[in-house]
Amino acid sequence: MALTVAGMGYFVAAMLAARAFLNLRRAPLAAFAPGVSVLKSLKGLDPGMMDAFRSHCRQDYAGEYELLFGVSGPDDPAAAAVTELKREFPGRHIRLIECPARLGSNGKVSTLVQLVPYARHDFLLINDSDITVAPGYLARVMALFAQSAETSGKAQADHAVQPPVGLVTALYRGRAHGTLPSRLEALGIATDFQAGVLLSRMIEGGMRYGLGSTLALRRKALNAIGGLEPLKDHLADDYELGVRVAEAGYRIALSSTVVETAIPAYGWAGFLDHQLRWARTVRDARPWGYAGLIFTHGLAWALLNVLASGVSPVSLWLLGLSFFLRLAMAMVVGAQVLGDHKVLDSLWLLPLRDLVAMGTWVAGFAGNSIVWRGERFVLKDGKLRKAGEPAA
Repeated sequence: MALTVAGMGYFVAAMLAARAFLNLRRAPLAAFAPGVSVLKSLKGLDPGMMDAFRSHCRQDYAGEYELLFGVSGPDDPAAAAVTELKREFPGRHIRLIECPARLGSNGKVSTLVQLVPYARHDFLLINDSDITVAPGYLARVMALFAQSAETSGKAQADHAVQPPVGLVTALYRGRAHGTLPSRLEALGIATDFQAGVLLSRMIEGGMRYGLGSTLALRRKALNAIGGLEPLKDHLADDYELGVRVAEAGYRIALSSTVVETAIPAYGWAGFLDHQLRWARTVRDARPWGYAGLIFTHGLAWALLNVLASGVSPVSLWLLGLSFFLRLAMAMVVGAQVLGDHKVLDSLWLLPLRDLVAMGTWVAGFAGNSIVWRGERFVLKDGKLRKAGEPAA
């Protein structure tokens, strides 16, 4: 019962955090449009990848930008997709670059390390191959770097200047493809994961990590942390990149724009592997935060409370109130903040999704092995080691 009540408190707090983020969208954009190099690491074909690429070519951006795509070799199917993209958009600066070296366990980071020397601009933007963006995406993301010399009200009183923005990241929603597990993952992203991001931002007074949907970097900030190469064995490279940029004395800003990622048409096995990988990645990166997720499973606790109390009237009343608040949070965060209107069609799946999420959270404590791209790894201190290989 106590966990049920705590869960309802979490739902209310998440909605307050969402309202604070919505206020961010009302702020005018700064007139700042520096040159940007967009870096994408590719491996094979992802659902909706070409549409995602096209969205990057259709930006309403006043400054220059280039698209750099990295593949391990010309036989990768993604190479043909980039060649087709160049034919469709001859006026865009698009380059396909071979990045054959495998520098560490994280193949994506290995490719990005090899792409950075080809980037012409002082601002870099990294996002995944399946990320679809709005026409104003670059303008909204890059405008936040113009705030570097601005001061907050308190800072002005102290005659102190805030640290410069070193990294800008963005929220994302998921686009499901066909299967029930795919719909459950998209629902979880929209109504649970992003709610947690917004609440942590409010509690911690800002972002302290990055999201792989968007990692826009000032090159000086990247150089200050030793580049991307130190992340070559890290699974949560986006999280770790943000942590290191913050530790180097830069601010991390959350853009008002929301991007979209494609969710594969998972079977149950692939879905559970992916959920468990997320869970153990969060546990490894933020162990106390992961333990604190006990308070986020309010609806699951309410259902268990009904059983534990013998279906008492109070437990049924708490279940009804918890379900109402859970629905409200899902609509505020998922539909209003993220613009994910598929959430409304999937609200009836919330009890199943939340029970699966609670089971995954518990399973996240029971080991440190994960499955990534069909291979099994051991995760420790943020780094990956292939299962069966001796520890370094």
